[in-house]
Amino acid sequence: MSLALGGRKRIDVVTESLNVALRQMVFRSTKGSRISSRYRVAIIAYSDEVHDLLGGIKQIDELMNSGMLPVLNTYRFTDTAKAFLYAEQLLKAELPSLQDGPAPLVCHMTDGVYTGEDPEPIARRIMNMSVKDGNVLIENIFISDEVLEKEIEQPKRWPGVRENTEFKDGYGYKLKKMSSVMPESYRGMIREANYHLAMGSLLMFPGTNPDLVSLGFQMSAATPVY
Repeated sequence: MSLALGGRKRIDVVTESLNVALRQMVFRSTKGSRISSRYRVAIIAYSDEVHDLLGGIKQIDELMNSGMLPVLNTYRFTDTAKAFLYAEQLLKAELPSLQDGPAPLVCHMTDGVYTGEDPEPIARRIMNMSVKDGNVLIENIFISDEVLEKEIEQPKRWPGVRENTEFKDGYGYKLKKMSSVMPESYRGMIREANYHLAMGSLLMFPGTNPDLVSLGFQMSAATPVY
């Protein structure tokens, strides 16, 4: 994450994109001068250990009113399985209170191949969890130009990762198996921002430039209104 992306450090691009997504959540939760508790947010960083940056799940109004926005740091290892296991535990505790809202979204961002155990079985368990709206969604943002076979030259005209998308190595195919199909309600909201993702594309985004990193994080705030 300390390497360059679009002339800036990757970690700085990610931090800015995360803060943009949080501001979008606030905007979509604000009525008059009051921020409602529409979104519930947890932010986890991981290396060989999991770091819960908020100390559990926070309501968006509580998070923004506290001023405790997360500070992201770079780490050496990538124990993805451990991070997904932590997310699974959080979801198990929260799902009973989320049954009447949109399906939760786990946004996973990485810039390297995982170390440790295979995270896919845990990701599959998460994707099989559900609320009335549907199954829990998993999205992957990979900050690397060594995954996709073809370079994305025009991000806003890119159709997204689909079933026939080719990758340079097994890591891309692994992330693909761990990515949910994008709901049509999400795709419609992203079209309003002039992106042209195809029907059936996956919640999988290459962070090869700041626009695509930001697009991936925007999914966190693109839930339909209930």
